[in-house]
Amino acid sequence: MKLKAIIFDLDGTIADTLPLCIAAFKKSIEPLLGKTLSDDEIIATFGPSEEGTIRALVPDQEAQGVQDYLRYYEEMHSTCPAVFPGITGLLAMLDAKGVQLAIVTGKGIHSTRLSLKQFGIEKYFDVLETGSPEGPNKVNGIRNVLERLNIEAADALYVGDAPSDIKYCKQVSLPIASVAWAGTTNADELIPLQPEHLFYTVEEFREWLETAI
Repeated sequence: MKLKAIIFDLDGTIADTLPLCIAAFKKSIEPLLGKTLSDDEIIATFGPSEEGTIRALVPDQEAQGVQDYLRYYEEMHSTCPAVFPGITGLLAMLDAKGVQLAIVTGKGIHSTRLSLKQFGIEKYFDVLETGSPEGPNKVNGIRNVLERLNIEAADALYVGDAPSDIKYCKQVSLPIASVAWAGTTNADELIPLQPEHLFYTVEEFREWLETAI
């Protein structure tokens, strides 16, 4: 079987953007709350898009919180100036071989587009499916990508770093390559969920892909 499409997560998969997200949440939300938040308190709200996180933390000031978050996210993006080493070359290789590429992320559309533009890789992705403020939406995002690309799940692959990504992919019978090259990823949380593949470096993943496309 040769892969026809690869669907990528963004945070922790394409780039080490999670610390940037947390920093932008703190800068935007703490002044509205009038208190500091721990990283764990912020991460505990993840699942919905940023709008959903802000709604959960400052429901009465959601609009202001979202506006401030996106401003700080853009202003502070220099702290995460590039994708993980090897990712751009990997995307270029896949594109040259005619593999269709998509993004399915829990991030909101605005921060997703900001990051893809910052990294100079937006041209590689045929389809973007982003998060919902109402709650986790990756399963629907994956289904939408497969439908829009007219591809069966068996002919595609999801690439993500979170345990929840494995669970979502199993719901739609989509093979997953779990990746543990981000410092924020704990491979010990991925292994028990039995992803079809597990890669610890971008280079290891690329070598495998060259036999699968």
